[in-house]
Amino acid sequence: MRFTQVLRGTASAVVLAGVAAVGVAHAQDSAAAAAQEPETLTVDSIIVTAQKREQNLQDTPVVVTAVGAKLLQDTGVRDIKDLTILTPGLTVTSTTSEASTTARIRGVGTVGDNPGLESSVGVVIDGVYRPRNGVSFGDLGEMERIEVLKGPQGTLFGKNTSAGVINIMTKEPEFGFGANAEVTAGNYGAKGAAASVTGPLFGSDKWAGRLYAAARQRDGFNDVVTGEGPSTEKEDADQNFYTVRGQLLFVPDDNSTFKIIADYTKRDENCCGAVQIRTGPTAAVINALSTGPGISTPAKPFERVAYSNRGAPQEIEDKGVSLQADIDLPIGTLTSISAIRNWRIDSGQDSDFTSADITYRAKDGTNYAEFTTFSQELRLAGSTERLNWLVGAFLADERLDNEANFRFGADYEAYMSTIVLSGVAGALAPAGITVNQANSALFASQITALPYGSSFTAGTGLHDTYKQRSKTIALFTNNTLKITDAFDVTVGLRYTAEEKDLSTYQTGASNACGVLLTPAGQARVASTLVGRGVPAALFGTATGTSIVSTVVGNMCLPWANPLFNGRGTEQSLSEREWTGTVKASYRLNPSVFAYGSYARGYKGSGFNLDRTQSSNGTPSGGVGVVPINDTSFPAEFVDSYELGLKNTLFNRTVLFNVTGFYQKFSDFQLNTFLGTSFAVRSVEEVTSKGVDVDFLWFTPVRGLTVQSGLTYAKTEYGDQPVANDPTNALALLPGSQMSFAPEWSASGSITYEHAVGGTLKAKYNIGAKYSSEYNTGSDLFPFKMQDAFTLVNARVGLGDADDKWAVELWAQNLFDEDYYQVVFNGPLQGSSGLSATNKVYNPAADTLTYDAFLGAPRTYGVTLRAKF
Repeated sequence: MRFTQVLRGTASAVVLAGVAAVGVAHAQDSAAAAAQEPETLTVDSIIVTAQKREQNLQDTPVVVTAVGAKLLQDTGVRDIKDLTILTPGLTVTSTTSEASTTARIRGVGTVGDNPGLESSVGVVIDGVYRPRNGVSFGDLGEMERIEVLKGPQGTLFGKNTSAGVINIMTKEPEFGFGANAEVTAGNYGAKGAAASVTGPLFGSDKWAGRLYAAARQRDGFNDVVTGEGPSTEKEDADQNFYTVRGQLLFVPDDNSTFKIIADYTKRDENCCGAVQIRTGPTAAVINALSTGPGISTPAKPFERVAYSNRGAPQEIEDKGVSLQADIDLPIGTLTSISAIRNWRIDSGQDSDFTSADITYRAKDGTNYAEFTTFSQELRLAGSTERLNWLVGAFLADERLDNEANFRFGADYEAYMSTIVLSGVAGALAPAGITVNQANSALFASQITALPYGSSFTAGTGLHDTYKQRSKTIALFTNNTLKITDAFDVTVGLRYTAEEKDLSTYQTGASNACGVLLTPAGQARVASTLVGRGVPAALFGTATGTSIVSTVVGNMCLPWANPLFNGRGTEQSLSEREWTGTVKASYRLNPSVFAYGSYARGYKGSGFNLDRTQSSNGTPSGGVGVVPINDTSFPAEFVDSYELGLKNTLFNRTVLFNVTGFYQKFSDFQLNTFLGTSFAVRSVEEVTSKGVDVDFLWFTPVRGLTVQSGLTYAKTEYGDQPVANDPTNALALLPGSQMSFAPEWSASGSITYEHAVGGTLKAKYNIGAKYSSEYNTGSDLFPFKMQDAFTLVNARVGLGDADDKWAVELWAQNLFDEDYYQVVFNGPLQGSSGLSATNKVYNPAADTLTYDAFLGAPRTYGVTLRAKF
């Protein structure tokens, strides 16, 4: 029968902390417990599919981290964020929602808050490419193996894999009956249940099926101060979802296999509120406008109290179906993978992250992102005595529907009036001019001559619609020629053609800007300031003109600008790109395998799906008020070089792999928050160089396995200033270590199983991940640094020797390490102290409030498992 049972041997080799070289792969036995194995485990059991064919890890000239089913279970991995504890060089963070989840490899990745920006790290589940990293943040179910491929993988996995690929394989149906069930309870009110069943169908040895279902709930990690409401949600970062996956396997004969997979996941949760890590002087205004405290004063982030009068509800649906066919032909094996998927998130947000009612996004069906994707991959692979060859084609049609709202709260007018007037007073104070700030909340109504509360009417704001379609066709080949019995050369090439179209329609504005964008309105700004003590003569000078322009620009931010109202645009992109790889490998002896490789990868161009504007350069138009029509950004490219040595030692029970790498990115796509909107800036150059080391030891002690891994990555921006950065907001980048790029990361895991009496088995696992310090902000402001930290997970279990039942006690983040996922500027809450003229950061002038999305605290609980 052609169907191959689930691979018995996958091990996870993470790196030996303290070793000064580079690493490549991990794996953990996924079959029966070591205490029951009749023979010693060896490295030969580690099988990977990094080149889309099964190979022993130690014969693969690619840096791969392959984590098998058993270790995934022992360390509590359910999604790609959990995976980081087993994989050095991998970081995964979430920001404004769990849909905004970003994976980075060797410090390189993509900020996920902008749906128009594709990922640098591709995610593939059961052979199907997923459009964004966020779709893999959830319960992935019964997994056979996860492979993390480091470095560009464009030849076989296509565009948007310029930093690497996370390749996830779920468990296939089996022809023998089996069933599993588990229930879990833990702190924060956690509870969950999962069950699966597999076996033959229709009384035939040609059909088999597998069905998996799970549901999980948990209270929130953060308490919420709701102030005046209307939200009554008192917790944030909770969990509430269910998932179902069904698989049908048909093996009609010895030459063909067909597999259908259908899955559905539904999440209805609250995520993600932010906490203050440093509170600036605007807190006084916020607290004055709020019912009760409006913001943490002073900041106490790890008390885990978020201030949010609007809440952060999110509803996510992920569903799809795929068909894979593998057919043996006289010339080779034909593989076809067809898939259609739909993924949607509807969410709301308290956009100022305070309990004052300043700005928000409403979860009312007009704030969502939805991807509908059809993909088709065809591969034909074969081999001769000297050649392993593969040719293929890939087609994809992706539709992105995105609607965004952003609304004024009841306190917006008073808040903006107060901080804008205060800013004018602060700017004039060095000249000895005192501005009367009494009744500052009325400033907007005074300069617009509109009744108070109608300059920025509560509940109004922007409503933008984006419809993007991307059509991709690619042809690829990957071939390995055996020059001698020891020396192989691999050559791969891919040609990708893509067409991308975007239709945009934008509505919404403020009454205030309809007045202020006229000469008469700007004259009212001047006269109002004169009435508040500013000398009239000043407005005949450049200083006076600048002050008026600054007031208008701050009152007419993108969401308030009437020039966007009723605005429709059409944009198109077309690109044709070649990517490829050349690898040479040489087996020095049965225990040592050396290789060198070059790879060219890229991430596709795209469109920024957010409002951006710029100055029109005339006093009558103010500053920062003209919509930017061309929101496109160019493709990102990378050239990568690697030298590796894979060692299989001590009777093939020890794996010790070392790889050195150098990667140079051009036109790196940096998504950055400008304080009022997201914009993509192309960074001319980013380099990443370092080493990976992996170590795996099946020890002489039966049942004891040790894995460890180390990555050193010096990932830096080039010395060139960032283009299209008129305010120099990114002036700290040139020559600096990239954000989210720790120089050092190390992970390790020890697993031990042994018999207890004649019928029981005990098992233990402890895993840890160390990261050196790194900055969590795209602008690299010093307050956004995350100090070095270590996370530790542990699990201890006792059960039946045949795995018929088990009880396990577990803890994630065992020592309750406090750390930030992402730190960002509190919207409209101060200025950074970065001089736009000399590009120098002055901490004494930094008045920003800094907010953060926190990492998960310690969680612990008990899991009961049963196997039938």
